[in-house]
Amino acid sequence: MKIKSFAKINLGLEVIKKRKDSYHEIKTLFQTIDLFDILDFSQALSDEICLEGDDETIPWDRNNLIFKAALLLKEQYNVSTGIRVNVTKNIPAGRGLGGGSSNAAMTLYALNKRWGLGLKKKDLIELGKKLGADVPFFFEGGLCLGLERGDKIVPLEELPPLPCVLALPPFSISTANIYGHFPSSLTSKDKDSKINEFLETREFGFLENRLEETIFSLYPQLKDIKSLFQNQEAELSLVSGTGSAVFGLYREREKAEKGLEELKKASSSLLVETLSRESYWNRVSAGV
Repeated sequence: MKIKSFAKINLGLEVIKKRKDSYHEIKTLFQTIDLFDILDFSQALSDEICLEGDDETIPWDRNNLIFKAALLLKEQYNVSTGIRVNVTKNIPAGRGLGGGSSNAAMTLYALNKRWGLGLKKKDLIELGKKLGADVPFFFEGGLCLGLERGDKIVPLEELPPLPCVLALPPFSISTANIYGHFPSSLTSKDKDSKINEFLETREFGFLENRLEETIFSLYPQLKDIKSLFQNQEAELSLVSGTGSAVFGLYREREKAEKGLEELKKASSSLLVETLSRESYWNRVSAGV
């Protein structure tokens, strides 16, 4: 059984406050894009979870979210059979694109079917919350509002498919490190929410990532990449999540292709497209 595991970008991110559980309360806009990993599930010879992948920079062990997702299902539902998972990795880790969270969600989704557990979407979402704040989003896809830790998901009216250029610097960023340096003075009040303004107007110019000031102070080269996108007429350019990926969103493919050529001079770059919720689910199991 093979399925695709898609990436996301954050079209906006606001930090509301520090929570008592040490996480931050946030408001964000998740958007799926057509960059994906492939997860191949097959029967293991034993009752164990066997995980391997083609990216040597990623630990394919018990700390991997795929392993944790499979183990969570096995233990919670007393599954006696084992599973082998082979991963073809295209989403780079530590770039704010949600690759690990997407892999975890798709593991829960696939093994629920393979093991005949009969779990509903709401059950999978609750399991996903135990694995990571971004995991629940991947049971929806498309354009969604993320609230609380980012794990309360509200599906939104879709945007049209839009070309998106991803700049992928050659280093990863720790999410915990960015939030650890984030000053409380930069938290957002709901009345000042740029995301709320975007939802009323659908104007990209309102959107911002409130973590960028912190990110740019630690990684100033990412600010230079954002400036390149802005000079290339991107409708919106932001660091995705805590980075290190920076994206430029365009209305016209011709402008996106021109932006891609310029960005390639400064950083490894890809041209992708945003995915609606329907397209996302149509593609999860199609063509593999």
